Amino acid sequence: MPSPAADPTALPGRPAPPRRRWGKVAQALLAGAAGVALTAVFFTVLWWPRSDVTYRSSAPSSVTYEDDSEHHLGLVHEHTLSGRHSYRLVIGRDPGLSYGHWVGVDTDLGADGIESTTWTTAGVRVRFPTGHEVFVPAKFFLYGR
Repeated sequence: MPSPAADPTALPGRPAPPRRRWGKVAQALLAGAAGVALTAVFFTVLWWPRSDVTYRSSAPSSVTYEDDSEHHLGLVHEHTLSGRHSYRLVIGRDPGLSYGHWVGVDTDLGADGIESTTWTTAGVRVRFPTGHEVFVPAKFFLYGR
C-alpha cells in the first residue's frame, strides 16, 4: 500500500480514495459525439442538393400581366451526390429563379428537357418532347407568388 505522502489526495491515517474511471467514460462519450457529428456531416454533404437551370424562357414584351412585371420560367434540375434527381418548373418575376410558383415535374419528363413555351395573358403553356403539356394559369405566378 502506498504511503499517504505518495498520494496527495489521501488523508493522514486513511487509505487513498479509489481511482475514478471518469476519464475513460468521458473519452468514450467524446468519441461517440465525434462519430455522430462526422456521420451527420457525411449525410448532409451526400444529400445536399445542387441546382442547375436546364431551360429558361421569359415572357415576350407583347404579353403583359396585371402586375406590370417581367416574368420568367425555368426548368430547375436538382441533384445530390447520392444520385437523387428531381425537376421543377419555377415561374415568377425573379430572373434568377430563386422564388416563384413551383410545379413538380416527373423525372423522366424533366430529363428530356422542354420543347417550347407559349406565353399568353392567361398563363404559360410548357410543351415537352414527349408530347406532354403543362399549363400554368397566370394567377399562380403574378404579384411575386
